[in-house]
Formats: sequence, C-alpha cells, structure tokens
Amino acid sequence: MVPRTQLSRPPLERMLRIHDELRRGALVNCTTLVKALEVSRKTVVRDIAFMRDRLDLPIEFDARIQAYRYTHPVNAFPTVHVTEGELLALLVAQRALQQYRGTPFHRQLEIAFEKLAGGLRDRISFSPADELRAVSFKNIGLGKTDLTVFNALSRAVLRQEEVAFDYRKPGEGKKIRRSVHPYHLANRENSWYLIAFDRERKALRTFALPRIADVAVAKETFVRPADFSPEKFFANALGVLGGTGDYRVAIRFAPSVAERVREREWHESQEIRELPGGALELRLRLGALMEVEQWILGWGAAAEVTAPPELRERIRQTAAALVKLYREAV
Repeated sequence: MVPRTQLSRPPLERMLRIHDELRRGALVNCTTLVKALEVSRKTVVRDIAFMRDRLDLPIEFDARIQAYRYTHPVNAFPTVHVTEGELLALLVAQRALQQYRGTPFHRQLEIAFEKLAGGLRDRISFSPADELRAVSFKNIGLGKTDLTVFNALSRAVLRQEEVAFDYRKPGEGKKIRRSVHPYHLANRENSWYLIAFDRERKALRTFALPRIADVAVAKETFVRPADFSPEKFFANALGVLGGTGDYRVAIRFAPSVAERVREREWHESQEIRELPGGALELRLRLGALMEVEQWILGWGAAAEVTAPPELRERIRQTAAALVKLYREAV
C-alpha cells in the first residue's frame, strides 16, 4: 500500500489566518499558531518573518504578553503572489462546497471560503464563472436528507443531548422508536449517517439520516467516551457498514480493469499484488462482507473473489440467481 503524504495548509492560507488573528487582537504566539495551523514551530517563525520582512507588516513580539501584535492597525493584507496551484485549490474548494448544500455546514464553509478569497481581492483578477469550468464534481446517488432532522441531530451531537426518533430499517415498512446518545455525523458514500449509542441495545449503531423521522431532543445530556473516534469506528468498513468479524478478503482483477483499481485507495488496509499478464490481486481486511460483496459485483466478470470461502460462495449464489433471472423470457 502506498503511504499517505502528510499535507499542510498552503503558505498563503497560513499567513491570511495569522493576519486575521493579529488584526482582531487575539493572543498570537508560536504555541497557539502551531496548534491552530498544525505545522511546526519553525514554519510559524518563517511565516511571521516573511510577513514582517517581505510584506512590511508591522509585526512585533511583545514580551509583556508573550505574543505577537500589530503596532498599528492594518486594514488589508498586502499584495501577494498567488500561484496557479493555490488559485486552483480555492476554486476546487468552492466546487466541493456543493456536497454540503442543504446542511447548516454549507453556509459556515461558504463564509470561510469567502474570507480566504477576500484576502486576494485587488491582487488577482479572474472570472469565477470562467475559471470554475476548469474543475467539476459529479456524485452519483446523493443521499436525500431532511434539513429539520439534520439540524436537530447536529445540535444534539454538539451539545451531547439524548435524542429519540422513529427509524425504519432497509426493506421494512414499520418504524421503530429509538433512544440514543448521538456521537457523530458522517458523510459516507454520498449520504449522511449518525453514529450513536443505542440505549436499549447498549451498543454503537449507524443510522441513515434519510430513514430518520420525528426527532425529539431530551433534556438529559451524556458524556461522549474519550476513546471514541469516527476513524476507529469505520476502520473495518469498506464504506459505511462495519462489523465484529475479521475477514481477509482477496480479489483478483482482470487486466482490463486493473489500472482503475491501482489508481484509487479503496481502504486503509488495502494491499496490492501484481500478477502476470497485467492482472492484480487486491487484499482487504474488513469486519463485514455485505458491502464488499455489492462492490465486487459492480465489477462484473472482471473481479473474482479468491478468499474468504464464504464470500466466494455468496458471489456464486448471486451469480446463479442473475443467470436465472436473465434466462427467463421478458
């Protein structure tokens, strides 16, 4: 598996953030900036030196308060050179906002984007309508979420308030009242999900927001476990549905699709082994088989399961059912 590259904020974004903090009179020192910008102390010192020496911003370190400050008011960030890459990053960020449309986060992210773009006014000239044609996003099967439900759950997650709601499982017509401690909202596979502790079942459960109705927030609050993390919760899931199993999945892909498989990271556990003739083998470690079964079927005859035996049998049974279905006269 190819190791992930550690990413950091672009220099322009970091300096605009430092400028905003200094302009509003916040306590700005290396310790606070290292934490806020998620970079090293050396990077923070270099950014401040650049702002002071190259951009002529009136920054000084005040030993009395152990913080940096502007010696006189600064209304606007000075002219800076914006690379094509940084400009493209802003354009892509604006496009990416669309997946949050209809949620409370959309306006918050839009405001953050406007702050970044606002620092570039009068320094670069471009037409968003023209430039945005350079990038596009297309998500198939976007989940439909009731904004009232989303708002209620997002507030409950932030305030750690117990909630109750009606929930309908896939394929079932009857709704069941559930009482839960909401831990986290996640956007997975183009749809929103709630991770919550089900009080009756005394276990974590995943709830699809489109199947939630009649949310009622209780007065009782709860404490989210310190060791909970969405990354750990979804670690053994290909997409959304994890499990308690420990399945070592192996799939052989034909040369005709091998390149497409190589081009993406499908799961944190993935390992790729090249096979003769341009084929490859993809290995995954998962907690459940339902999602990976559906994913494999999407590749048709170009993907063959070699392990585990129970997954191979499930695929064989589905293939037999498909043959029967399509052999029948229309």
